[in-house]
Amino acid sequence: MENNDAAMPRNILITGAGGGLGRGLALYFERCGHRLLLLDSNEASLVATIGQLASPESCLLSGVVDITSAEEVEAFVNRNTELNIDVLVNNAGTQHVVAIEDLSVEKWDLLLDVMLKGPFLLSRAVLPRMRKNNFGRIVNIGSFHSLVASPFKSAYVAAKHGLLGLAKVAALETASVDITVNTICPSYIKTPLVDAQIKAQAEMHNIPESEVINRIMLEPMPKKVFITTDEIAATIEFLMSHGARNITGQTLVIDGGGTAR
Repeated sequence: MENNDAAMPRNILITGAGGGLGRGLALYFERCGHRLLLLDSNEASLVATIGQLASPESCLLSGVVDITSAEEVEAFVNRNTELNIDVLVNNAGTQHVVAIEDLSVEKWDLLLDVMLKGPFLLSRAVLPRMRKNNFGRIVNIGSFHSLVASPFKSAYVAAKHGLLGLAKVAALETASVDITVNTICPSYIKTPLVDAQIKAQAEMHNIPESEVINRIMLEPMPKKVFITTDEIAATIEFLMSHGARNITGQTLVIDGGGTAR
């Protein structure tokens, strides 16, 4: 079965849908007429996202799932084996800003589990159904930190770098069917995760939060503006289309020109 109509509604599975970018993507895709499968580790946040949808019927399936657990991921994906999963957006993320010598093993494991093991488990779970339908799009939400490093973010940078390798391997393994696997790497998006980073950086460097925004976050970006959720969503929308069927294993950077230097 080939799904070549770029305008047709897709079933989109989004992790980390309880807030920030994940919530924004869910609301955007609903407006575009797509159907949603939403995951988050926080029940209250997930319920809040669903409550903001224009129509609750837009959410075909939702679940409070620990994406670092193979058992929980498989159980969610297999709750309805007749339901197509056309698009997987590996969005869930977390951050911890600290020097390497002060970084606990527990925090290291948490960040790598959420942002690298989780995408692996989700991809592994959805690929058989995508292969059966001869259609699928896996989009990882990376970061400009998938390409460059910043001090005090060792676990985050390591996880985001690893995501590129995972996507490239998955792209090669799915090249015989209409499945693509790509990673979008944005610079800072104004979300609660970034707000927390601003506060942490201000405390660490003993500077005002406005200085963190302008000197640390926006200064490396020639365009000097935060990335928006709609920009990320529109890029995913394009990657879903038939016109993007040969874009796979790629890193799409949305960073205001920062990594061009």
